[in-house]
Amino acid sequence: MFVGTGSDVGKSIVNTAFCRIFLEDGYNPAPYKAQNMSLNSYATPDGLEIGRAQAVQAEACKLQCTTDMNPVLLKPYGGNKSQVILNGKPVGNMSAADYFLKNNKQELFNEAKRAFNRLNKEYNPVVLEGAGSISELNLYDRDITNMRMAEHANANVFLIADIDRGGVFASVYGSVMLLPEKHRKLIKGIVINKFRGDISLFEEGRNIIKDITGVPVVGVIPYYKDIYIEEEDSVALSKKASDYCADKINIAVVHINHMSNFTDFNVLERNPSVNLFYASAPEQLQSADIIILPGSKNTIADLIDIRKRGFVTEILKAKDNGKKIVGICGGYQMMGEEILDPDGVEGDIERVEGLGLLPTVTVLETTKVTEQCTFYYKESKNRSYGYEIHMGSTKFTDKSENVNVIENRGSEGCMISDSCWGSYIHGIFDNDDVINDLLSGFKVKPVLYNHDRYKQEQYTKLAAHVRNYCDMDMIYKILKQE
Repeated sequence: MFVGTGSDVGKSIVNTAFCRIFLEDGYNPAPYKAQNMSLNSYATPDGLEIGRAQAVQAEACKLQCTTDMNPVLLKPYGGNKSQVILNGKPVGNMSAADYFLKNNKQELFNEAKRAFNRLNKEYNPVVLEGAGSISELNLYDRDITNMRMAEHANANVFLIADIDRGGVFASVYGSVMLLPEKHRKLIKGIVINKFRGDISLFEEGRNIIKDITGVPVVGVIPYYKDIYIEEEDSVALSKKASDYCADKINIAVVHINHMSNFTDFNVLERNPSVNLFYASAPEQLQSADIIILPGSKNTIADLIDIRKRGFVTEILKAKDNGKKIVGICGGYQMMGEEILDPDGVEGDIERVEGLGLLPTVTVLETTKVTEQCTFYYKESKNRSYGYEIHMGSTKFTDKSENVNVIENRGSEGCMISDSCWGSYIHGIFDNDDVINDLLSGFKVKPVLYNHDRYKQEQYTKLAAHVRNYCDMDMIYKILKQE
């Protein structure tokens, strides 16, 4: 199990690396995280929902993902509230206070343990991931993701610390020493992550950490810039490039408050023909050739917000100037004439005016659609692949064209021209037909590549990087102790 001294120390990435390392070494690994909090989710083959990070880790194991890999998923949607997904299905909405403080979550913990037990019978090893800090004392007795789960699994636990943010000795020592004795004994190794500079200079640091905690440092992993693994958190999006590039196709993704599934744009971001950035101010849209409205966990609130901030005015100007405008999922809903919420799915606002770019009306519904899909894009005869995760149905108010035809289901999406369309399908830009069409009509010739092959190459590079800077002999010795 990989746990952390805090959030964003690299748990998901290190977990992904070891999933691939164990696979390469002849084992049959599977990922697991009891509870995830993320707006980046994924539809399993059987039409259920899990956190995207565990889907990525399953991919590194060359497995199809299942809900047992992430039995509890929290999807924040505003007002300190989250939708609770249990075993792939929504079971209700809860405030943060109710979820973390007023409820001991025993039944959720029981479900999480059952999910782990099922995986543990089928796979070896199960590679568990913790969440945030392992030493949040005010939440410790109600935490179902970290050391209580480690205790249930009898896991060998490795603590990850981010040296790049500073204070690594204090964070490691405090994290270990604040644990109850029974949980402290489960910590078998320390991994120092995101190291910059000459690693040999940290030899004394290794010894100090061992002396003060009694736990050996099993790896010091250097910071890297040339390996690309899907990120779980949207924190890093504001760091994406936003400068205009004259020799590339400039694509602006509107940075909304409740953005979901920003991994939709990974293929575009990696394309050498493209400069993709996340626009946090409306004037940034002026330099874009293509504008994309992304998915949202709270479409109505985000639509109201971007209107107040002046984005809608810039988007409508861009449309009049012939720029391409595309909406995905919640962004597709925003592009219509109006969004209705008669059942209060997203809150108290029953109706909001849309952008009016598409002749559609969306009604938000209590039933959630979570499906993988095979579809044909526009007039293409080639199969494309994606998935849907949304609460709502969209209907035309005037004659218009569909974007896609989904196998065994029929038409999907709405298009008024090649330059203005929307679709519910996440992962739509992972397909060559869609990319080729989206990037057509510009002076820059698009460069295509095999995204699936690219991702597998990245998992292999990540595994080699982590393997090279960890004491694998020591780690295997720890894991094989009875």
